[in-house]
Amino acid sequence: MSRVLVLGGSRSGKSAHAESLVAGRADVVYLATSTPAAGDGEWARRVAAHRARRPAGWTTLETTAPSDLLRGGTVLVDSVTTWVAALMDETGVWADEPGALDRLAGRCDALVNSWTMTPAHVVAVSDEVGLGVVPETRSGRLFRDTLGEVNQRLAGTADEVWFVVAGLPQRLR
Repeated sequence: MSRVLVLGGSRSGKSAHAESLVAGRADVVYLATSTPAAGDGEWARRVAAHRARRPAGWTTLETTAPSDLLRGGTVLVDSVTTWVAALMDETGVWADEPGALDRLAGRCDALVNSWTMTPAHVVAVSDEVGLGVVPETRSGRLFRDTLGEVNQRLAGTADEVWFVVAGLPQRLR
């Protein structure tokens, strides 16, 4: 068992680096945390490019259920960023529903707990969103802050942490 967190900005090469960390393993389960939305051709092309890079022997599972981290073998999560966005959708945060922030906190706790307890070799990809400007909107700030907190919690228990900039991976731990 080991937990590896790969951080980076958009288009930094973080996913390709994460994939290289599990290359050659036959038992990889790719947890895809986002699927193309109807009518969003650009997003569909991005998802298709990721799918095309994966070796044929990998199993793809599209999910946002933290319990899927508890399987054995090798798990590649791409990405924590879209996972947190999905959790915000699922808990009603964007619509400012009553109790949404508590539900979100519970789902983030479940994600971090599953990461901590996993018997698998897990490599997770996430965006480092704290390097830019403070978002103008409340929802943007909430997303940035939530993802930043989740990243810190994952990194705190990770065996390795990588930061990828311009395609250059740097090991932080």
